Amino acid sequence: MGSTEQTTEILLCLSPVEVANLKEGINFFRNKSTGKDYILYKSKSRLRACKNVCKHQGGLFIKDIEDLAGRSVRCTKHNWKLDVSTMKYINPPESFCQDELVVEMDENNGLLLLELNPPNPWDSEPRSTEELDFGEVQITYLTHACMDLKLGDKRMVFDPWLMGPAFARGWWLLHEPPSDWLERLCQADLIYISHLHSDHLSYPTLKKLAGRRPDIPIYVGNTERPVFWNLNQSGVQLTNINVVPFGIWQQVDKNLRFMILMDGVHPEMDTCIIVEYKGHKILNTVDCTRPNGGRLPMKVALMMSDFAGGASGFPMTFSGGKFTEEWKAQFIKTERKKLLNYKAQLVKNLQPRIYCPFAGYFVESHPSDKYIKETNTKNDPNELNNLIKKNSDVITWTPRPGATLDLGRMLKDPTDSKGIIEPPEGTKIYKDSWDFEPYLEILNAAVGDEIFLHSSWIKEYFTWAGFKDYNLVVRMIETDEDFNPFPGGYDYLVDFLDLSFPKERPQREHPYEEIRSRVDVIRHVVKNGLLWDELYIGFQTRLQRDPDIYHHLFWNHFQIKLPLTPPNWRSFLTCCEQNGPGISQECKTT
Repeated sequence: MGSTEQTTEILLCLSPVEVANLKEGINFFRNKSTGKDYILYKSKSRLRACKNVCKHQGGLFIKDIEDLAGRSVRCTKHNWKLDVSTMKYINPPESFCQDELVVEMDENNGLLLLELNPPNPWDSEPRSTEELDFGEVQITYLTHACMDLKLGDKRMVFDPWLMGPAFARGWWLLHEPPSDWLERLCQADLIYISHLHSDHLSYPTLKKLAGRRPDIPIYVGNTERPVFWNLNQSGVQLTNINVVPFGIWQQVDKNLRFMILMDGVHPEMDTCIIVEYKGHKILNTVDCTRPNGGRLPMKVALMMSDFAGGASGFPMTFSGGKFTEEWKAQFIKTERKKLLNYKAQLVKNLQPRIYCPFAGYFVESHPSDKYIKETNTKNDPNELNNLIKKNSDVITWTPRPGATLDLGRMLKDPTDSKGIIEPPEGTKIYKDSWDFEPYLEILNAAVGDEIFLHSSWIKEYFTWAGFKDYNLVVRMIETDEDFNPFPGGYDYLVDFLDLSFPKERPQREHPYEEIRSRVDVIRHVVKNGLLWDELYIGFQTRLQRDPDIYHHLFWNHFQIKLPLTPPNWRSFLTCCEQNGPGISQECKTT
């Protein structure tokens, strides 16, 4: 049983001698009995402390040899840097803060490191587990991150992406969904959508569903950027979207409840969920980097999480400097391995009865993305499952579309041959054709839009975007399919220090990025006020940067913080018409 009161945990004790020997600056410590690592920073008589765990993906910090002042540490996984004197990350700059621990001195001048632990929200009103009948709880995998859960006489579906692309035209489904997927969606009592990325919030799928059941209850977490921020513009008619607070049980019926939790790294958009039926918990951490800040229920009946990697434009879409093909291949290989080990460790720590890797089953199948498809290798779910089985007695499940896991059977006897029912012999598992055309037509429609007849759209758009007072100059180049300049396309500079659009790069020292974007996608994004994930995660850009620094503030703004309503192009065009073509440059933002 968990506690519903706040607790204080002693993480590390230092003797008076060890305290007297603390050196100015950074001190590393390990608690030998728990194997956990900590960092203490001493500045004269002041002490600050934190766990030696990088917020990004749980890497270990070591001394940063480039930091002569002795205030920062470097993560061994992705070279993130933390200034321990301020507890702020300095690479990526202006990004995250590290959670601090409480430092207490005892009466003998020894020292205690304490962590104040809030109660676990899922421990409120605890339920004891009841035995499940065979067939009472069934989990059917449909595709990617979409699961169809039968829980007693209720049905719940996670993240339905069952048709069309995600991220503009960059991602397509790897698996062929069961042919009855639409019936299954229509029969659901509730749908959970974890976050706003289009491989989870699929408007083409929801449009098809809304045609049959516009009032289907959909549940999302109360994220800073609403999951359905773009619903009105999508044209999809859904009338029963429920935004629920984090960490509170939502009761569905007497046996069934669920709780949505936020991500520790991307709380503004990412969520995960615990579903509980008759006391048995199903934990779905979806795409969260540090779900619920790393605090999760142990020993759940079933856990599912992402595993594959490759959901980023980095490093395949980068060139110049260190970004040779050899460097990229090596980086991807190392990166996937780190992710695999991280997921295996997480599963080992949480000890679920059953674990299922999912939410990584996409493919860059459009012919124009052949290079990405060949270089952006993904983790193999079987490899992860073998790693987990080697180190623990967790049962693993590599899902195939239409396969069903019977939770009651598996909990009673994992060797029961009816515990997992595979799809019928001859069922098509992998897609071998995709309906590209209708989706590419939508993107292509933006290319000839009259907005782009007036070069002042550039100023209008970036003023609307609202990002400035940051020393960065970006060159934006519209390109064809092969990332060569698009004939008659735009090629311009944006100076984000004062939001100006100079003819050449300024004289002052400034970081510089060059972003080449396929013209259909960038114009679609600009016209509709969409987030730049469509471009970046969708592999629709090619990037160079000097120096080679990740500008977190810039990318975070364009990937998550753009205004919730699109630019007012109608009034822009009216203004351009009134002023005539000669003055369109000076068209002011209304």
